[in-house]
Amino acid sequence: MMSAPGNVGSGVRYVEAPNLSINVGGTAFAYRDLGPRGGVPLVLLNHWGAVLDNFDPRIVDGLASKHRVIATNYRGIGASGGTAPVTIDEMARDAIALIRALGFEKVDLLGFSLGGFVAQDVALKAPGLVRKLILTGTGPAGGKGIDKVGAVSWPLMIKGLLTLRDPKLYLFFTSTANGRQAAKAFLKRLKERKADRDKGPTPGAFLRQLKAIKAWGRQAPQDLGRIKIPVLIANGDNDIMVPTVNSTDLAERIPGAQLVIYEDAGHGGIFQYHADFVPKALSFLSDWRRC
Repeated sequence: MMSAPGNVGSGVRYVEAPNLSINVGGTAFAYRDLGPRGGVPLVLLNHWGAVLDNFDPRIVDGLASKHRVIATNYRGIGASGGTAPVTIDEMARDAIALIRALGFEKVDLLGFSLGGFVAQDVALKAPGLVRKLILTGTGPAGGKGIDKVGAVSWPLMIKGLLTLRDPKLYLFFTSTANGRQAAKAFLKRLKERKADRDKGPTPGAFLRQLKAIKAWGRQAPQDLGRIKIPVLIANGDNDIMVPTVNSTDLAERIPGAQLVIYEDAGHGGIFQYHADFVPKALSFLSDWRRC
């Protein structure tokens, strides 16, 4: 793994982007860096148990066509060192420290699922650090059903084992023909990178992150009215992991937030509709009226 800083620049696809590492407070954090230099970089925060190879390459490449994109691993996940935190608070503080260690004074954030929890907390903890926020497949602290993610997920993970299929087939997508087709395409994209793949999450890290998710679902609601920056929210209309009503709740509580709900889509709605989501995200990030 290469040491930071990296200078990949534009023209490199996500499946080819080198694995980089930076020391943050004595812990090595793994990340990938691609897209044009200059401007405000976009930092990606991913889902429960996700490593660098769980970012959808179509979304990363689409965003990196116009913006510098930094895909990150949490502490204790994949090739990152340390022990996985058991609170969103710790993950947010790690993200802030990582962003500052990379030398960025201002960033945009895109958080998916667990990453959306972390992104909200970063925006509240360090409001001057975040220019724009994209929250996908996620919900607020204390949101409906978030503390039940494990109860919803375990049976479908077991189903995945029994059917020899990736559990994300059942967790991220609807069971309709459209959902199954989108799932198959998404899972195929995640396998496009052949060399220098990230390490998978350990069972211990996976369970520690679940503890953080449960705690987030049970904690007191945050004052989302304090988020004064532009926010784009997206989800599928049938999210069984972080119920879709949480996306509506976020949009109602964050001043001026935009909401996109995809039909016949689940938790992975942005993956199913990546061809629509990427242009919407690019338009949102580039709109000077929303700076």
